[in-house]
Amino acid sequence: MKNDELYHMLSQVYSYMIQDHRGDWGMDIHQWDWVPGVGIIAIADYGSKLKQESVIRYALDWVEMNKDKADVKKTINSMAPFAVFPALYRATQQNWFLEKSREIVKWMIEEAPRTREGAFEHTVTENVEFQEQVWADTIYMAVLFLARYAGLTQDRKAAEEALQQTMLHLRLLQNPDTGMLYHGWNCEAGNHMSATQWNRANAWIMIAVPEIVMEIRSIIEIPDELYTRYSKLAIALCECQAEDGLWHTVLDRQDFYKETSGSAGIACGLIKAVKAGMLDASYLVVSRLTLESVLPLITSKGEVSGVSGGTAVKPAIEDYNRVRICPTLYGQGLTMQLLIESLIE
Repeated sequence: MKNDELYHMLSQVYSYMIQDHRGDWGMDIHQWDWVPGVGIIAIADYGSKLKQESVIRYALDWVEMNKDKADVKKTINSMAPFAVFPALYRATQQNWFLEKSREIVKWMIEEAPRTREGAFEHTVTENVEFQEQVWADTIYMAVLFLARYAGLTQDRKAAEEALQQTMLHLRLLQNPDTGMLYHGWNCEAGNHMSATQWNRANAWIMIAVPEIVMEIRSIIEIPDELYTRYSKLAIALCECQAEDGLWHTVLDRQDFYKETSGSAGIACGLIKAVKAGMLDASYLVVSRLTLESVLPLITSKGEVSGVSGGTAVKPAIEDYNRVRICPTLYGQGLTMQLLIESLIE
């Protein structure tokens, strides 16, 4: 696939995202939560990394239109959109982005609910609690912002918190036998609940950790344990990759359906890790195979197909194979990020 074709596909995916999908849970971008958050992170990356001024303007306009919703309910999941603030501050030098970022970092460090191990409890905007639960999703939804803020401001406290959360999540979620990550950990029960090695859970950490490392390693020392755990994860994921380059929605269940968003996220994470010096260049072959299989899953109107709906930690592994398939902003966003990183590989 030539670069001009990738640019075209990227433009199509973006254009579909910003259409009016009001009322559609998966595609309504005019909310302040994790679903549009993943989408707007990808949009801001598209604008800044590929120097698309109109796309940066859209991200700025999106924040202006939706910022009144940002303080309605502070949760880990609703932290996701703040990850674009450092880039938007760099682009505009508007102090509000910096001031609001400081406020949110303070809340995360001082007030966000934590488990008994000190990890951020995975809180959501919906009227449901996951008390004492650690989810892989948190690293992308909240810790990525902490690291980006630290990289912008050289704030050591934010960098230390980002590293602490990353290490806690890796230690609590990584299966020592397979190297892959479980979706969640229940600190009170002391178990991984359904003990599911879910595709997208692994993707959230694969894609976020290399950037977290790049943002904070000039501020604090990164322990060898992080690199070792991430490498073990990458090896394990490559071993269970399907022949066509995608991954099954539960990684070690080849009888379950293949899922696009997690596959794109894993492949994007591999590219980011190579750029960060965390993996060798041989992993680019793996990511290219995924890219080749993801592209045909993008429809002519720019909709990314084969994306599973929102997924809490399920009671049983079999439940993950029943999650409905629907277009979502995080499916669009993770696919966009794979396209972006492939273009600047």
